Amino acid sequence: MTVRYAEPGSSFWPVLWAPGFALVGGGVEALSGSVHVLGWLLAALVLAAIWALWVLARRRLRSVLLTDETLRLGEEELPVSSIAAVEDDEPDAARVLGGGWTTPKGTRAVPLRLADGHLVLAWARHPDALASALRALLST
Repeated sequence: MTVRYAEPGSSFWPVLWAPGFALVGGGVEALSGSVHVLGWLLAALVLAAIWALWVLARRRLRSVLLTDETLRLGEEELPVSSIAAVEDDEPDAARVLGGGWTTPKGTRAVPLRLADGHLVLAWARHPDALASALRALLST
């Protein structure tokens, strides 16, 4: 399986916000006297778990992966063999791939014409790179 284009959806660096918050909170509390170390450790663990779930959800729902066989946008997979062409102009109304009503925030649309004639919208943070990778794959 050759990966032609990939966007992970999110990195795991936001999970580090939790220990950073706990360190800052513990430091501020140290200025007033005693520090509740166990409380700050628990706060860091709870916040890290919440942010880890957030990151995992973004990686699942906002990732883009183009291989020789499939284009996966979020949880939806589209066989490359069903893509006829990459269009230049975005249509007024078309189904968005990946399960959403609109393209995700921070992404732009890549209009695709399917083999059955329908227009759909793929999306990516770097739409020109995805469109180039798709065009190169379709021309082979």
